[in-house]
Amino acid sequence: MTFYTCLPLALRQAKLLATRSFSERLLHRNLSASQTLNDKHECQVLVVGGGAGGCALAAKLSSRLGRNKVIVVEPADKHYYQPMFTLIGGGMKRLEHSYKSMAEVLPKKAKWLQEAAVEFDPESNTVKTSGGNTIKYDMLLIATGLQLNYNKIPGLEEALAIPNGKVCSIYSPKYVDRVFDCLRNIQGGDAIFTYPSSPVKCPGAPQKIVYIAEHYFRKLGKRNDINIKYNTALPVLFGVKHYADALWPIVKKRNITVNTRRNLIEVKPGQDIAVFENLDNPSERFEEKYSMLHAVPPMSAPDALTRCKQLINEAGFVDVDQSTLQHKKYQNVFAIGDSSGSPNSKTAASAAAQSPVVFRNMIAALEGKPLKDIYDGYASCPLVTGYNSVILAEFDYSLTPLETFPVAQNKERYSMFIMKKDFMPLLYWKLMLTGHWNGPALMRNLLSVFKFGK
Repeated sequence: MTFYTCLPLALRQAKLLATRSFSERLLHRNLSASQTLNDKHECQVLVVGGGAGGCALAAKLSSRLGRNKVIVVEPADKHYYQPMFTLIGGGMKRLEHSYKSMAEVLPKKAKWLQEAAVEFDPESNTVKTSGGNTIKYDMLLIATGLQLNYNKIPGLEEALAIPNGKVCSIYSPKYVDRVFDCLRNIQGGDAIFTYPSSPVKCPGAPQKIVYIAEHYFRKLGKRNDINIKYNTALPVLFGVKHYADALWPIVKKRNITVNTRRNLIEVKPGQDIAVFENLDNPSERFEEKYSMLHAVPPMSAPDALTRCKQLINEAGFVDVDQSTLQHKKYQNVFAIGDSSGSPNSKTAASAAAQSPVVFRNMIAALEGKPLKDIYDGYASCPLVTGYNSVILAEFDYSLTPLETFPVAQNKERYSMFIMKKDFMPLLYWKLMLTGHWNGPALMRNLLSVFKFGK
């Protein structure tokens, strides 16, 4: 058929469309737009955050509720196994070992919107995103994690931007490779390590890198030329006395100076000076010269979340019941992981232990049933004390040890180091992110028969 024979048909179709009433055409357009809106921007469960907790719950929920019932809002294109950053800092792993693409780890039955949440409105059950989208939900899971506030310390970002500089940090993939460079480059003087005056993810990590650095300096024969200081804003070396009592002899034996209640407030990179305040007397300042500075940034929930005052507590985290992890005001809002206001240590192990509780309680809430599952505050921190040893700290809300293995876990062990270095990453990628790992509670119960006489 030629162009000329097609032309009358095309004209007739155009005429037919033109004769439709405006209301008919508007109705047709609105129905199409509404269908697209419903497909893309309404869901049974909205998960904000694609980190450890968000990914695990998205897997559990989408498997239970079915395809396209769950939307995950997450802007990043990479998912990092952050507990590996300490090992990267010590040269035991490489950065490329620590991540996979976000598309690879998010569940296929969930929809992924690669945008950031910019506004929460729990009154209207909506979240607005950086792409201009508004998502309406029946149930909301907040899994945003923590925000790294390097900019809150004047001079720190400038110091971290200096090529081959003396300042480093294990907490960001942007800076973690600098840590091992600093360990190799320092030849003498003061190596200063910090812990900020804020909640932090993995509270043991700031001192893990201290022990790794000290061991590294010994291996290279330059330990006697380097003075190691650990300046922590905390009043204690570690929050759980059972493990703190085991760490203090290690610190003393290895000649590491620990200064408590000392908070980093400024870095002067041109002079290699770190400025600290005494938290017990804030008017008192200390200027310390460094040959190497490992800085841990202050941390907080993301700004978009803290702007929504209806959702957060006085500390700036999601105001949930510490047992059920349901929001205290909005029954269709839950939180998991570091953004939660529950008073547990902020670790990946905590998120793993929270995941079955949050999942079963969210399903119960969706079905209008009472919430029965309880989170006991379980957290774990494999305290790496060198290139071949770990103290495996496990504890609950009361800071009472809640240990899994039938051995004394407050002792340095090579077996725990191998578990931390080689086994835990596999468990994370293969089981936790797919929704099949709920923490070691079951294993603890099975092994409890061997704990008599421990």
